[in-house]
Amino acid sequence: MPVQILPSSEAVTEVSCDALVVSAFQSETGFELSTAAAEVDQALDGYLSEHLKDLSFKAKQNEVASLPTMRRMGSKVVVVVGVGPHNEVSDASLRTAAGAAARRLGERKVIAIALQEGRGAGAASAVAEGMVLASYRYTAYKTDPKPAKIEQILLLGEDGSAAERGAAIGQAVLLARDLINEPAATLTPDALARRAQEIAAAEGLTCNVLDEQAIVERGLNGVMSVAKGSDVPPRFIELAYTPERATETVALVGKGVTFDSGGLSLKDGKNMETMKTDMSGAAAVIAVMSVIKRLGVKVEVRAYVPAVENMPSGKALKPGDVITHAGGKTSEVLNTDAEGRLILADALAVAAEGKPAAIIDVATLTGSIVIALGNDIAGLFSSDDALAAEIEAAADEAGELLWRMPLHADYRRQLDSEVADFKNIGTRYGGSIVAALFLKEFVPDEIPWAHLDIAGPARSESDSNHGPKGGTGVATRTLITWLEKRGR
Repeated sequence: MPVQILPSSEAVTEVSCDALVVSAFQSETGFELSTAAAEVDQALDGYLSEHLKDLSFKAKQNEVASLPTMRRMGSKVVVVVGVGPHNEVSDASLRTAAGAAARRLGERKVIAIALQEGRGAGAASAVAEGMVLASYRYTAYKTDPKPAKIEQILLLGEDGSAAERGAAIGQAVLLARDLINEPAATLTPDALARRAQEIAAAEGLTCNVLDEQAIVERGLNGVMSVAKGSDVPPRFIELAYTPERATETVALVGKGVTFDSGGLSLKDGKNMETMKTDMSGAAAVIAVMSVIKRLGVKVEVRAYVPAVENMPSGKALKPGDVITHAGGKTSEVLNTDAEGRLILADALAVAAEGKPAAIIDVATLTGSIVIALGNDIAGLFSSDDALAAEIEAAADEAGELLWRMPLHADYRRQLDSEVADFKNIGTRYGGSIVAALFLKEFVPDEIPWAHLDIAGPARSESDSNHGPKGGTGVATRTLITWLEKRGR
């Protein structure tokens, strides 16, 4: 059951809850209590500050300490979270601080939180998101699931709008994580398409799903070529959100490889273990679409998700094969494990037909981007400086890490083919740039386009204050924030 995020006007010393979360700032002398924490300290006759001194608490970012209130307040326990120095506090840092508290309080049912005090709706929304994200557990296949017990989060001193936004964005990310963490045996392309249809029906969106026959008729040969090695048929998912008096139309494209064996260019066993996550781009895009109506986004959004399995068989795509993509351009396939770009090529060509004001695609596209930026940072490629700046600003506000990479035109020659318009791979060096240059071929120059390579941060290999090990739902918050800002 989703965690409830509710506004509350109750005083910090009176609110009835299992745990109360307040903050403290790092200072030269040790720590400085926030206004709410100081009220608690006074109600406890100074025991809170005394306890923190005994613990050598420094209020460093995400440092957590707790103290029972001995029934002298409405809360059973008070939890103090360090947020670092005053001048370094931001919505993003409060989001992680809230996550640190949620990790400590997973056994508590009702939590009141005042980390955001006096910092506005953006901070309150970020705090709500942080609590929801850190409380996530994927337990569908656990016989003894041990989910977090948090049922209710009370945002003290806030109105309903911040609570609603934080809850909506947090739940969107959790939807993306559920899709990513679902095993490939049950989250097939068809299952993903049916999930998109259910979301569309519940949220008032338009949804059109192309089956294999319709995919062929539409000329989506990149999608069909990758899918033909699998016994599981592909799907091409189209979602649309059309608000009244939309200011413009934009398009989102998400890579939906529900399992990637590499095809005939077969991966080794170790590199196949987490390949159910190769649809993380699709998960992010579908999750975004699930909440934008509730958030009142003012731009029309069209989303495209090519969903396939990439498997080896006697029918599989072969190195040396040539594909004629949607729109007529051709590619020579030299590596069947570079399949994401083949299906995205079709989706980008279809998205461009509607002449949107901008196109953003999201994909776990290359191992090269992980070598360049590590596991925490997504790569941003864009043909348009203004669009790139918008996405960077949205990511910063959303608390997601990305770095703009170059679209070095000279590397395009690596894609020159003897038999087709271009090859699907270049040399081993600069692979993420070459992959982005391949995608760029399918977007007309006059349409601003950006590509997010999320191969690193799409999956976390350890627990953190943003959530547990597994699918992260990265890019969901950035895209939502970007869409909100486009419509203002």
